[in-house]
Amino acid sequence: MMSNLFSNFDPSSPIFNLPLNWLSTSLGLFFIPVVFWLSSSRWTFLWSLISFSLHKEFKTLLGFSNPGSSIWMVTLFSIIVFNNLLGLFPYIFTSTSHLSMTFSLALPMWFSLMIFGWTKRYNHMFAHMVPLGTPSSLMPFMVLIETISNFIRPGTLAIRLAANMIAGHLLLTLLGSTGPSIPSFFIWVLLSSQILLLMLESAVAVIQSYVFAILSTLYTSEVY
Repeated sequence: MMSNLFSNFDPSSPIFNLPLNWLSTSLGLFFIPVVFWLSSSRWTFLWSLISFSLHKEFKTLLGFSNPGSSIWMVTLFSIIVFNNLLGLFPYIFTSTSHLSMTFSLALPMWFSLMIFGWTKRYNHMFAHMVPLGTPSSLMPFMVLIETISNFIRPGTLAIRLAANMIAGHLLLTLLGSTGPSIPSFFIWVLLSSQILLLMLESAVAVIQSYVFAILSTLYTSEVY
């Protein structure tokens, strides 16, 4: 029995009363296809195709051709999409619905970019504060706006991902909790709506992972 609507996001295990549910973030490692096979499976081929397509897109957005420049973006996408999709299964904790998880992904990346940009490419960082063609009277305001926009980037990345994961899970929980109280001839309507919502949540899980990785790539390209 739920004590409140947000109890399904509780990271503590009901058995040991410890935050053991965070261990579910490592379950994605079991779904990564291994390469030590004589012939590739369909899952290996599909994942290689997805990774190669993301690599080409991220490499184009980054704008520079250093070896391995897009590997960490593909890895970031993989971590988020595995956790998002695993959270749709019953009794599996959704770690990406917590700000502690999403901030742990967004804040170190943003902080490392700021350290690199202001120590190695400070002229480029200063020039980015004022877009080309800005009138002289608006330059102080543009510097202030760009500074604020820069500082809130990790927060917007983290909150966007967590809020989208929480919204869908809460809607599924609300629909599921109405099952015992509705007439039996409406059960098929409830099941159909939950199946459609689950399909929508699967799409949202992939899209939000892609948005997080794309925005991280764009923020990185602004520094280089």
